Amino acid sequence: MAVCGESDPRTPLADLAFELGRGIAQRDSVLVCGGLTGVMEHAARGARAAGGLTIGLLPGEDVHDANAYIDIAIATGLGHARNAILARTADGVVALGGGLGTLSEIALALRNRRPTIGIKTWRFDRQDRTEPELPVAENATEALDWLFAQMGRPS
Repeated sequence: MAVCGESDPRTPLADLAFELGRGIAQRDSVLVCGGLTGVMEHAARGARAAGGLTIGLLPGEDVHDANAYIDIAIATGLGHARNAILARTADGVVALGGGLGTLSEIALALRNRRPTIGIKTWRFDRQDRTEPELPVAENATEALDWLFAQMGRPS
């Protein structure tokens, strides 16, 4: 299960990210994220606090760039192209806040038919839009309940 979002270390979404990570681990799933700071670090911290496994798909070539809560760091050397790997690897995606990198992860996940839901993130409201809907959740529990139901797994 992937969590993607803003990389600002001072993100106001830290508590939500922590809850998402913890909820993923409590549902016996592995957390996949970009492995750096901000939402990624707080989600990994939450997963680790609940005894979960964390994987970080790093944009650079140095595994030591991973935050302290990543168990398995994969240095892709792909920059933002690593978002495509995240979107194909995850069984489901939660987008929390985020900038253009998060937007690309949402688009790639939806394109790859991965269940994807957002919390306080991008909205798709273009007139005559043909792209899939991006459901929106109010909190971590709601997002994870929806994702796990889409995957046919009990929450």
